[in-house]
Amino acid sequence: MIDHIFGEVGLDAGAVTALPWQQACSAYAQHMFDALSRHGNVASLLIEYTPIGPNALANRELCLSVLLDNGFSPAVAAHAYATLARYVLGFAIQRSGSPPDVDRQDQQDQQSQRDVELSAVFHQLDPSRYPATVAVADELPVPLGEEFEFGLQLILGGLESLHA
Repeated sequence: MIDHIFGEVGLDAGAVTALPWQQACSAYAQHMFDALSRHGNVASLLIEYTPIGPNALANRELCLSVLLDNGFSPAVAAHAYATLARYVLGFAIQRSGSPPDVDRQDQQDQQSQRDVELSAVFHQLDPSRYPATVAVADELPVPLGEEFEFGLQLILGGLESLHA
């Protein structure tokens, strides 16, 4: 079942390898996140399981090939892949909090409502006790998709500095 989901990642190897490595890694992470997010609580099954089915191996091979072909050492490529995979897994687990029978629009509506409520809480905090939180209250909570993209860019930026 898990390998079937990895088959849904849907990356075209030729198209991905033609991209700059940063875009290729970003596409890999985003497609993996999307595939895991479509299947409710499946991501939590991967906490203690390293997938080695043919689809999982093909995805891993693609990501590692991109890194190796762009001059990363084997050690850095392995660590970069593992970091990206765990990063995606962590966010997919966060997204998996909704029951699988709730449709995506209902999930988004429920999350939006929770965000509005949480934002109100941040705005009502005592600024003498929580000055930093109140100072950024207009930016909180950060939507999960935006947080995922921001963190992914931080990881890729860190890899760029290693690559240079």
